[in-house]
Amino acid sequence: MYYVVRYTGPMGYIKPWTAVRDSLTFSEKFLSPATVAGMSQKLFGLGQDQRIARYRLCFDAYSVQQEQTWSPEHKWEAKTESINRGQSILERGILLNPELILAFDTLQDAEVAYEQHLCLCRNEDLVFPDAEFGIQALTPTDFESLTGFELVASDSDSGVPVGRNRFIEGHPMTYGQLVVRGNPVRMAF
Repeated sequence: MYYVVRYTGPMGYIKPWTAVRDSLTFSEKFLSPATVAGMSQKLFGLGQDQRIARYRLCFDAYSVQQEQTWSPEHKWEAKTESINRGQSILERGILLNPELILAFDTLQDAEVAYEQHLCLCRNEDLVFPDAEFGIQALTPTDFESLTGFELVASDSDSGVPVGRNRFIEGHPMTYGQLVVRGNPVRMAF
């Protein structure tokens, strides 16, 4: 039995594990294992075991928005006695009205999660528990029928590589299989 909490918000951006500084990037449609672990730590504290058993993510559409960034380089200008930092504009495809469903193995974990907000990946992209949905008990079969994207860990290297370990010469960290149920992008153009 899973105990399920649904989170919703107006928008969200989940960083791709590659090239987040490209001039045009789109939010990932799934949560990486590191993102799920980070959410679990936010909900239950650092050093706690991973308590999120499964998840599903769906959204209405992508919206491309511009974001101003600052260069990490600093140039000292003696004439004005100021530091000049270069600027650039990035375009990010964010998720509109994301819906994140988290499944927990225990009712106690679901109750703790239901009392808190989450960030999809950036602090300004908050999602909140859906009061109308509440906490629902679902069988694994019922959970499988829920609409959404989910990355399920894979033991083989035939799946999607999710992240690279920068400390071990870019070696792949883990692999997963992208599961798509129903129509997770709800708005068609």
